Amino acid sequence: MDNPNEVRIDKWLWAVRIFKTRSKATDACRKGRVIIDDVQVKPSRAAKKGDRVIVKRPPVVYTYEVKELTEKRLPAKLAVDFAGNLTPQQELDKIKVKKHTVFVRRDPGSGRPTKRERRIMDRMNPFK
Repeated sequence: MDNPNEVRIDKWLWAVRIFKTRSKATDACRKGRVIIDDVQVKPSRAAKKGDRVIVKRPPVVYTYEVKELTEKRLPAKLAVDFAGNLTPQQELDKIKVKKHTVFVRRDPGSGRPTKRERRIMDRMNPFK
């Protein structure tokens, strides 16, 4: 990758903060969750300016455009200049739907629900 117009896709995904670590970006590529030009890519695939990158992170499928290339991790404020988020709003709405599920999360080891918590859970249950 001596060409300044190309960067490994796993490095670019990590550098623009799409993935928290480079190893997570590499794993996503190996699992077939990163797509460029309708082809699942390996971590060593070169990203170029103008490429449209699709990243599958269930339940959402994100779409990014490569605006600029970088191999170095960027601050979050600068990362938006290197990657354009083209994800449709209906995909982003899937995150909100997941948050509004019927199941009430309880911390492990917190014991049985109190009478008040039980009433709240019963009100939220649409099957009663």
